[in-house]
This record gives sequence, C-alpha cells and structure tokens, in this order.
Amino acid sequence: MPERLVVIGGDAAGMAAASQARRLRADLDIVALERGTRTSYSACGIPYLVAGDVDGPDALVARTPEEFRHQHRIDVRLRHEAVAIDLDTRAVEVRDLERDRTFRLGFDQLVLGTGAHPIRPDLPGIDQPWVRGVQTVDDGVHLLAQARELGCRDVVVVGAGYIGLEMAEAFVRWGAKVTLVEANEGPMARTLDADMGQRLVGQVRALGIDCRFGQAVEAFEPGRVVTSEGPVRADLVVLGLGVAPASELATQAGLILGSRGSVRVSRRQGTSAEGVWAAGDCAETYHRVSQRRIHVALGTVANKTGRVAGVNIGGGYATFPGVVGTAITKVCGTEVARTGLSTAEAERAGFGVVSTLVETTTRAGYLPDAEPMAVKAVAERGTGRLLGLQVVGGRGSAKRIDTAATAITAGMTVHDVVELDLAYAPPFSSVWDPVQVAARAVARQV
Repeated sequence: MPERLVVIGGDAAGMAAASQARRLRADLDIVALERGTRTSYSACGIPYLVAGDVDGPDALVARTPEEFRHQHRIDVRLRHEAVAIDLDTRAVEVRDLERDRTFRLGFDQLVLGTGAHPIRPDLPGIDQPWVRGVQTVDDGVHLLAQARELGCRDVVVVGAGYIGLEMAEAFVRWGAKVTLVEANEGPMARTLDADMGQRLVGQVRALGIDCRFGQAVEAFEPGRVVTSEGPVRADLVVLGLGVAPASELATQAGLILGSRGSVRVSRRQGTSAEGVWAAGDCAETYHRVSQRRIHVALGTVANKTGRVAGVNIGGGYATFPGVVGTAITKVCGTEVARTGLSTAEAERAGFGVVSTLVETTTRAGYLPDAEPMAVKAVAERGTGRLLGLQVVGGRGSAKRIDTAATAITAGMTVHDVVELDLAYAPPFSSVWDPVQVAARAVARQV
C-alpha cells in the first residue's frame, strides 16, 4: 500500500503542506480532514465580509475542496473532525459529523494544521449564543446576518486589538450602536507602544464608537455585559480578545508543547514525535530579533510553515527561519503597522533601548492630499541596530513597514537605514522617507 499522509485541518497551513507534499511525491495517499465546510479560506477577510465589503463568503476561499481533489489528488473530507490521535498504532480517530459515525484512519505521516480558536475567558454567561467569536467563515456569515438584522441595536465588542477594532467598525457601518470594552488603558496594547496606540482613540471615537478603556468584563447577562464600571446594554457581543493555539489533539497525543500552549516544532516543522508535523496557528515559531520561541497567528506564517512541512514530508529539505513580528491593519480609516519589537518587548528581551517618535506626512507636505503620519523607531543602545518600527497614519503610510521589516531581517542599523536609496517623488513621499526620518532621529541617541 502507498504511504499515507493525513492532514488535520483544511485551511492555510494544512493545505499548503498537503499541496507541497503532492508536488514532490506523486505516490503519496493524502487525506485532509476538515471539520468545517470550506478549505483554504482567508480568516483575515472575515471583518470585511461582515462589513459588507466582500461579495459573499465564497470570495474568501482561495481553493475549493473540488480543486484540491481534482487538481492535486488530495482526498479532502469536509465535516470530518479528528477527535484523537493514537501514536502507538499510527491512527487518527475521526468523527464524520454528517453521518454521525466514528472511524479510525491510519497514517504514516501526520500534519497538525488545527489552527487557533478565539479566546473565551471563563466568565459567567460566555456560552450564551449571542456571545460570538470570530474565527471561521461560518462565524462571519452568522455575524453578517446579525448585522443586517440588528440595525441600530446595541453591539458590544470586547477587546480593542486588531479583530476587535475591525469588527467594531464593521457594525458601525451597518448602523449599530457599538460599545468597545477594553481592560487595557488604550487600543492595541499588545501591538503598539501606548504613545502610538493613543493616536487611534480619536479616530475610533469619531466614528461614533463608545470606547470604554480600563474596564474589565465580569459577566454576560441577558441584554447586557457586566463590566468593572457597571453594565453595558448588548443585543450581541463579539469577542475580539485574540486567539489561542488549538493544540488539544497534540496535548492528548502527548506531544511537547511550547509558547502559549502551541505545539513545539523544529525549524523543519517536526514535532516531538517521528513523522508528525505541525504548522500554522497551532504551532510555535521563532522570533528573529528577540531570539525567543513565540506563538503568532497569521496567514502568511501559516502558508510558509505549511510549505516547509510539505517539502520535508515530500523528501526535500526546508526550514522556516522565523518571523520579525510584522503586522498591518486599517482602523477607521487610519493605517496601522508594526514590525520587530516594541519598546516594552525589547526591554523584556534584555536589550538596552532607545526610541523616538516623529511626526511626518504620507507625501510631500505641500501637496493638498498629504496626510499626517507618525513613525516610532526602536533601536539598540550602543550598536544602533534597528529593533522595531511602528506606523500610524493616513492612506499610504502603513506599507512602509516593509522597508523596516527588510532592514530588521538583514540586521541593519539605523545608520544603514538612513543611507538606503529609497524612491522619492512628491506624490509618494517627502524628500526623506518617513522611515528614514525616524531612523535619523533615533540615530542621534544611540
């Protein structure tokens, strides 16, 4: 019998691994188990689906199960949930959710691409059906239906990170009264330094969102959310508290776990068990600046780590070098991006830190459509090595983060960044690109 690869999880990491393994091994018997109804979808696009910017849920699907079956000869089984892994017998216990039956599926090699699930703190009432997380396309379809039906009724979004802010904006656009509840004193506290995060508060409030910073949620009761500062009316609650790795199967199988309970993997995406691989949001990764193992849930990382696993399964050799912590979003018309380490992260990693925040514009300031832009650069004291950069500004500001991400990956100093030959014309930038303006400013302190 041909060697069998079983993939648990039909989204970015799992299907990238399966597809890459197929390219290298025509003889593999590949079975992909997906408990949902779609494969290879963009979870990052769900807030835009809810906002009405996307032409239906199927637009978020990069490849359908039929494409995988017919073009790649991958046996995709939807509505099939892996419920246990037996490493001794090399078998997965599978629940066929449509037929309500359980069976065992043997494997020679196994990929865990189980992803992550929304954080749901253990609070009274959190399991009520009107308290929803945001993870799958089906979640988005449900929330879109709620947005259309709720009109101007009350929506509470818990958490002011990427997803929370994007979901708050989506519901405002449907005419809902939105209250944003965040335990920290400002938005995006885990992503941006406080002085950069505070620049978003005015834009969020200007959209009509009632921001309740510094308030912790204590319970969910019919028609309201109970916070540390009193109750807030709610017909619908959206949880935007981030995600946790879906590593329950790995735990049950006895695999070694790493950062935040994610699956510990090697640079080749191998786990602590021979022939078992993990990739994507369920697996840990390596931060190239802090040199620490971390957990990061991003589609880019999922695709790359899934590809690495697939190359190795197919008989090749590949490693994933890690991340530098690059992320980007748009909140209420304001673009936000970061890469590397924030000031607090750099200090926790043991670096001597200097930082500078500069005010600039997205293009030459004398042009009428130039928009404000703030850039914060973080560097290592003494060496001048660029450790991190954050951007908050108008249209055309955030993608400049890629310059900093490249510089950090290359180990460049702020002096090196100042000397980069970056493109200039008034419609695109000031004479000194904003990244270089920040680099020049922080270079004076190193």
